[in-house]
Amino acid sequence: MDSTEHAAFEATTLGSDEEYKVESVETSAPEAEVVTEEYDENEIQVLKGLEGVRLRPGMYIGDTGVRGLHHIVFEVVDNAIDETLAGACDHIEVVLKRDGSVSVADNGRGIPTGIHPQAGIPTLQLVMTQLHAGGKFNGKGYKVSGGLHGVGVSVTNALSLRLEVEVYREGKRFVQDFSRGEIVGDMRIYEGEEGRTGTKVTLLPDPEIFTETTSFSFEKLSERLRELSFLNRGLTIDISEEATGKAHHFHYPDGIRQYVNYLSEGKEPLHTPFYIDKSVKFADDEIGPVDVELVLQYNKSYKEDFYSFANNINTYEGGSHVTGFRNALTRITNSVVRKRGWLKDKDENFSGEDVREGLCAILSVKLPNPQFESQTKISLLNPEVRQAVDNIMDEFYTAYLEENPDVAKTIFEKCQSAKNARDAARRARENVRRKSVLETCSLPGKLADCSSKDPSECELFIVEGDSAGGSAKEGRERRFQAILPLRGKILNVEKARLNKMLDNDVIKSMIAALGTGIGEDFAIEKLRYHKLVIMTDADVDGAHIRTLLLTFFYRQMRELIEGGHIYVAQPPLYLLTKGKRREYVYSDQECEAMTAEMGDKVEIQRYKGLGEMNAEQLWDTTMDPEHRVMKQVKLEDAVEADRIFSVLMGDEVKPRREFIIKYAREVKNLDI
Repeated sequence: MDSTEHAAFEATTLGSDEEYKVESVETSAPEAEVVTEEYDENEIQVLKGLEGVRLRPGMYIGDTGVRGLHHIVFEVVDNAIDETLAGACDHIEVVLKRDGSVSVADNGRGIPTGIHPQAGIPTLQLVMTQLHAGGKFNGKGYKVSGGLHGVGVSVTNALSLRLEVEVYREGKRFVQDFSRGEIVGDMRIYEGEEGRTGTKVTLLPDPEIFTETTSFSFEKLSERLRELSFLNRGLTIDISEEATGKAHHFHYPDGIRQYVNYLSEGKEPLHTPFYIDKSVKFADDEIGPVDVELVLQYNKSYKEDFYSFANNINTYEGGSHVTGFRNALTRITNSVVRKRGWLKDKDENFSGEDVREGLCAILSVKLPNPQFESQTKISLLNPEVRQAVDNIMDEFYTAYLEENPDVAKTIFEKCQSAKNARDAARRARENVRRKSVLETCSLPGKLADCSSKDPSECELFIVEGDSAGGSAKEGRERRFQAILPLRGKILNVEKARLNKMLDNDVIKSMIAALGTGIGEDFAIEKLRYHKLVIMTDADVDGAHIRTLLLTFFYRQMRELIEGGHIYVAQPPLYLLTKGKRREYVYSDQECEAMTAEMGDKVEIQRYKGLGEMNAEQLWDTTMDPEHRVMKQVKLEDAVEADRIFSVLMGDEVKPRREFIIKYAREVKNLDI
């Protein structure tokens, strides 16, 4: 992969089919199993302490894969952030250690260590080993917090092979060890540093729980920490990795206003950002005040960048605050432009989709008693927050548009353009349907389909050019491998709306082959192949086509990436021959090592294009499931991926030039 793809995605090397086979799901109801064992009071189990967490970890952290692994670190970080919200912490340090553990240290008040009056054990031990034990229930220790259930850090403890807590308070240092949620030894007390307070947690994930991987991603952790620094003005967060020497220092005095600038890199803004930070109080004292911080700005792009947070928790699936914002934004925009006469009585209102095209916005709310959909906190449920956000928007955004008619006119023109494009896209889809391209069995003429009708075993190779396509068609396994040659370069969808895409022959061929439709018609359950393999030449043109394809899939069919359906083929760079011995190698480093091993008089052939291989060679090196090397495209961080695509594929030249200069030394396999 080139530097573009590395910046946006993490790629995992895969070998045989056994490693990535997608199993079909039985949809019919199974026959009832007859249970013969006696069912009585002896069968009722009572799980103690953190046993339930270890038995069903997915209930608490979502899954035990990469996301769940990082979630146990974020639970500790969120506790440190809560200290920031309480006004007690302004510095957090995260260190990825050589032994695979992670430490999170803050300069907050430190977890209380004295004997708990009810439990009769040190409070530190109680907090770390009992669910629903914490200082966030009565609202005295924390007025605002991301976690109010006392669950998070004890879950982290339960799922860690080893965990150590250091607490600095009252001039002393308190140390307590744990293993898999159990207390190890007594709490140790040492002399501390004068005036130092805070908590440091060092954890090593349990491989019995995290069977997929126990290795933390510096990049994934960095993105979340950068986000938290944006959301908390004045907070400094440092992260470092001992093995590589990597380090980041995050400090943003202007908070989410700087966040919008970061997200909008590579995009041309249409106006100065609208920013508001207000608190809404309710007559019901039990609800408490809701703090609403919002920044929004329109740019010339064709997509929406909107991120919402509740008490610093990223609410990926929205919730009441998002509903309040979107409803208010659409209502206010239509009201203002009608009042100005730009939208006539006979004209339809702009839809929410029209109003949000080209919008970059950050919405952060803070409230005393957040109600989330689950422990993973992906959606906010509090109904009063919807009202609070709506009230703020109604008062201040309305005034902003009325006081800035030039900005209002610019937004109106943006919405009108979006509406016209939406109407054109609808007509284009209808035209495509009439031609039976998207909704019937009609397939593009260049597609060499496979004989199997089981999507779970079918593979589609998207191949650069007719020459490579011919070799791939001849060398493939016809039962489960399909070939779609592409002629020319795909449209750069970063600079085009859907109606333009539907006019592009290359894109129409891919949509027809995949069977999923696009836009409003997209249905992933109609996907005809569960492996989509991008197979291009190992040169600059091939890298460009690969990047354009990834941009298309990310912008228009992101579910394919999130579902693990997109792969990148890795054809060999060299063929080394000495006598009857033939070795294919995939990098310059491999070539040097293999040449040294084979000795003198080694013939070296450099493959610049797939068309240079015959069908047998292409099968042996790139298509045979037993021997091929493929990289699965994984979406590790949507925010960063989105930003990188905008920088590299957008209209703005300066950010792209700066990116190239910054990463020039890291480029590999440059074709010059």
